[in-house]
Amino acid sequence: MLAHTAELWPEFRNASIFITGGTGFFGYWLLSSFAAANERFKLKARAVVLTRDAEAFRKRTPELASDSAIRFHPGDVRSFEFPAGGFTHVIHGATPASATLNSSRPMEMLDINVEGTKRVLEFARTKRIPKFLLCSSGAVYGRQPTDVDRVPEDFSGGPDCLDPYWAYGEGKRVAELLCAMYAREHRIQTKIARGWTFVGPHLPLDIHFAIGNFLRDTLEGKPIRIQGDGTSFRSYLYTADLMIWLWTILAKGRTARAYNVGSEHVVSIAELARRTAAVVAPGTPVEIAREAIPGRPAERYVPSTERARLELGLEERIGLDEAIRRTAEWHRALEADPLRQTT
Repeated sequence: MLAHTAELWPEFRNASIFITGGTGFFGYWLLSSFAAANERFKLKARAVVLTRDAEAFRKRTPELASDSAIRFHPGDVRSFEFPAGGFTHVIHGATPASATLNSSRPMEMLDINVEGTKRVLEFARTKRIPKFLLCSSGAVYGRQPTDVDRVPEDFSGGPDCLDPYWAYGEGKRVAELLCAMYAREHRIQTKIARGWTFVGPHLPLDIHFAIGNFLRDTLEGKPIRIQGDGTSFRSYLYTADLMIWLWTILAKGRTARAYNVGSEHVVSIAELARRTAAVVAPGTPVEIAREAIPGRPAERYVPSTERARLELGLEERIGLDEAIRRTAEWHRALEADPLRQTT
C-alpha cells in the first residue's frame, strides 16, 4: 500500500484527520495504513477516531491503540460533541455493515446513515475542514439489472423506496446528496467512495459476507455450504488495494463526485467457494443447497471501475486467489496467537 501511495502523503504532513467508523473492518485498515504512512514518511500527523467503545478497540488492537498519533473521541455519530482543535481531513465511514440491523431495525439503519452523515458534515463545516471522504456503497444503485454487466457511476437505477430492505442503500443515497449540498453551499471538498465487496485480514467470518463464511468453513475443516444456488455473481477487492483507492480518492478525487471502489473480476458464488477451497484446503467439499432454476438470470453485484482507472490511475493489484490466501494465513496466525493483530 505504501509503495503505491508515496506521492499522496506529503499532503498529510502535519495533518489532523477525523475518522468515524475507525474501529470496524474498514476502520482498522484505515488506521493501520495511516499509522504505517505516518511512521514511514515522518508525517507528524494525528488521527482522532470517533468511537462508542474505545476500550474494546484497545483490547482487540493494542498496537494501534498505543500509537501516540491516534487518539479516541467518545460519542455516537449522530450526536457526538465536536472535538477541540483544528482538522484538515474527515473520513466518514461510520455505518454498520449489518444485514441483521438493516432487516430488524431499518429506521435505525436509515437514521445512522442520514443523521450521522449530517452531523459529521456539520462538524466539517463548523471547523472549516476542507476535505471530506464519504465511504458510501454500491447499494445506492439498488438491484443490479441482470443485463447490466458492470454498474457505472452514472447508472440511473436505485433502491425500491417502498421496501424497508433498502434502508441501508437509501440512507447512503441521502448521505451522498448531503455531501453534494455541503460541497455547493459550504465549499467542502466532499469525495464519495462507493464500496462494493472486499476480502482481507480482519474480515468478519461469522456474519453475512459469503467469502467470510467460506473461509470460516474451510479453516474449520468443514464442507463449504452455499445457502442459495451459487449462480450469483460478485467481485472482490483486496483490502490493501482498497486503502490505496480510498486515500487516493480523498487526496485527488473530484469534489461531489462518486467513484466505484471494487474489483471488475467477476466470479460466481459457486466458483468463489471452489476457489476458496482450492487455495485454503484442497479437497474441501462444496455443498449447494438449491438447484439453479433453468432460464432464471443470475443476480449480479459488480461495479465498473473505469472512472477510477481513467481519472485517478487506480487499478487492482492483488488477485482473488492471492487475496484469499493472505486472508486465510492471517486468520490461521490469529488462531495460533490471539494477541497477534498485525496484517
